Amino acid sequence: MRAAPHGTARQGERRPPAEELYFKNLSRQKQKEDMEKNGNNRKLRVCVATCNRADYSKLAPIMFGIKAEPQFFELDVVVLGSHLIDDYGNTYRMIEQDDFDIHTRLHTIVRGEDEAAMVESVGLALVKLPDVLNRLKPDIMIVHGDRFDALALATSAALMNIRILHIEGGEVSGTIDDSIRHAITKLAHYHVCCTRSAEQHLIAMCEDHDRILLAGCPSYDKLLSAKNKDYMSVIRMWLGEDVKPRDYIVALQHPVTTDIKHSIKMFELTLDALISFNKRTLVLFPNVDAGSKEMVRVMRKKGIEHHPNFRAVKHVPFDQFIQLVAHAGCMIGNSSCGVREVGAFGTPVINLGTRQTGRETGENVLHVRDADTQDKILHALQLQFGKQYPCSKIYGDGNAVPRILKFLKSIDLKEPLQKKFCFPPVKDNISQDIDHILETQSALAVDLGGTNLRVAIVSMKGEIVKKYTQLNPKTYEDRLSLILRMCVEAASEAVNLNCRILGVGISTGGRVNPREGIVLHSTKLIQEWSSVDLRTPISDALHLPVWVDNDGNCAALAERKFGHGKGIENFVTLITGTGIGGGIIHQHELIHGSSFCAAELGHIVVSLDGPECLCGSQGCIEAYASGIALQREAKKLHDEDLLLVEGMSMKIEEVVSAAHLIQAAKLGNTKAEGILRTAGTALGLGVVNILHTMNPSLVILSGVLASHYINAVKDVIHRQALSSVKTVDVVVSNLADPALLGAASLVLDYTTRRIY
Repeated sequence: MRAAPHGTARQGERRPPAEELYFKNLSRQKQKEDMEKNGNNRKLRVCVATCNRADYSKLAPIMFGIKAEPQFFELDVVVLGSHLIDDYGNTYRMIEQDDFDIHTRLHTIVRGEDEAAMVESVGLALVKLPDVLNRLKPDIMIVHGDRFDALALATSAALMNIRILHIEGGEVSGTIDDSIRHAITKLAHYHVCCTRSAEQHLIAMCEDHDRILLAGCPSYDKLLSAKNKDYMSVIRMWLGEDVKPRDYIVALQHPVTTDIKHSIKMFELTLDALISFNKRTLVLFPNVDAGSKEMVRVMRKKGIEHHPNFRAVKHVPFDQFIQLVAHAGCMIGNSSCGVREVGAFGTPVINLGTRQTGRETGENVLHVRDADTQDKILHALQLQFGKQYPCSKIYGDGNAVPRILKFLKSIDLKEPLQKKFCFPPVKDNISQDIDHILETQSALAVDLGGTNLRVAIVSMKGEIVKKYTQLNPKTYEDRLSLILRMCVEAASEAVNLNCRILGVGISTGGRVNPREGIVLHSTKLIQEWSSVDLRTPISDALHLPVWVDNDGNCAALAERKFGHGKGIENFVTLITGTGIGGGIIHQHELIHGSSFCAAELGHIVVSLDGPECLCGSQGCIEAYASGIALQREAKKLHDEDLLLVEGMSMKIEEVVSAAHLIQAAKLGNTKAEGILRTAGTALGLGVVNILHTMNPSLVILSGVLASHYINAVKDVIHRQALSSVKTVDVVVSNLADPALLGAASLVLDYTTRRIY
């Protein structure tokens, strides 16, 4: 027979898995050194017992490592639990495919999928295991996790004086699994944990620190090095030929044994949300816990197995499952895989219910604890789907198995099994929660004024967390460059302030197309600010959605969300500042008009032969009542030496302003009083026109001049308005910064429209 070329397998031979080759090479390099340190040629007999597809994904890397060092270890594999059930995919076959010799198969599951069946399964395993352990006589048994099968394994081994190495002790989740995990911890002699917090929990549970290894999760050894160039074939195999990466969902939800009814209800809501979301979805059947039968009934009742958008499967091989979650647009459910393994890829995850409460998670995980409606889960899908997060290494750095093998070699079989105890402090762990996220949701607000450019981080409650102010540059290029710099700085600072930025809202003078995010043309106060696309460059730089609107409209939105307009169906806001602007809220929604020119309230004409306005017309409210108009009249008085009265003084270089006119009026200057009265009357006539046109139930005067005009406006309404509208409320805004709050409202209103 012709010899096969060096480095290749003969036809019919099995090529060793990559993990096995890796650990063989590693062992050859260190064999001499380890043998010398060991000083004992006796092999450690290790029994690895696996109960289901989930724990095998964690145990398999360790098994490959043990098998690759036959000079140190003898490996016996015991398979039990749902591995051997057809309804759950007969997953023992994947162990055989990995070329492990299965020493014993134990049928330990009592069918029924309820609480009693779980107890009976534990009892059946306890009856069958002693005979197996008597025959194998292992030095140490490796047990994983928090399943009821694992509890039977640990109980049997502990009572038969077999040392137990427990994988993933010290972690916290929100179900009966917690109690089982901690019970196994108390039975186990050695502990391999995945995170620093888990290590602290074990120490707090009085476990001997010398018998605890912080190794990381064994599955991460494979996850962090998993690169499959042909992942598209895996996606097509399980989801169809037309599915693209990042455009599908993986769903894996199990019953919560301590609250089965609620978990089934949550599963129904999840399926309803997934059907509404209308994306191709791979749904894996639940595990064997109590309640799984009811969950399968829910799937069949909703026709999931025959729905064109869904693929329902009992089992996916781990190598393929890795590729599916690595390239998914989102994973949803309550599997520990979602909060642990998926973090290695930065895939967005929605964790549902209480099953994983307390587990450490990366920033890719969004928790929905108590969904009582489909809308909450659907909104979570809208927030998460298609995002890409940084890869998380909370649960491992890819070197867990070498650490575990070294730990196994260090075990002294002559050492007594009696535990030592200590009582260290417990470190609390803070996890992400959707309610917490809602409290920290924030917006970047930008106010483009004639003088200053301001950017602020604004919280959901309307609190200005931090504000940045710069002089507004005169040219388009300088202005846009400054906006980008200030927004980037604010977004970076938001991370340190624990604010989750949802988007950017921009308030600017002039006429704006909010649908496209374009300033069509601006007032003369902001130069070179026409036909400007603000949305594209800012969204590209920050990777956030951007909304743009006129400053008057933003003031109305600020009142609707944070001010006097909260809960009011129809109201009008008038801004009295450098110019006169406003916004109209009708049936709780902002009015833009057919050409985005609605609510140009400053340009309501109240006199055909009045003073000239910046818009080119005559007799506009703005020509009488704006800050610019008052400044113009103040200059006229000053030029005629009619402005200053006793109690006033001005420096020679000081510029005359509207503030001087108001001060003079307060000190009894009759000319200044007359100008303010005329301005207030003009504004009042404009408000009367608004009342007769829109018939709002509330008028809000905003801006620095509002308090000076309120009485005059009310007086004109009393004299000039129809009796049917004379009783309308006219109030002064109590918002400290309506421009920034309005810009923030653009974001906070339109990204969080759903009610929790």
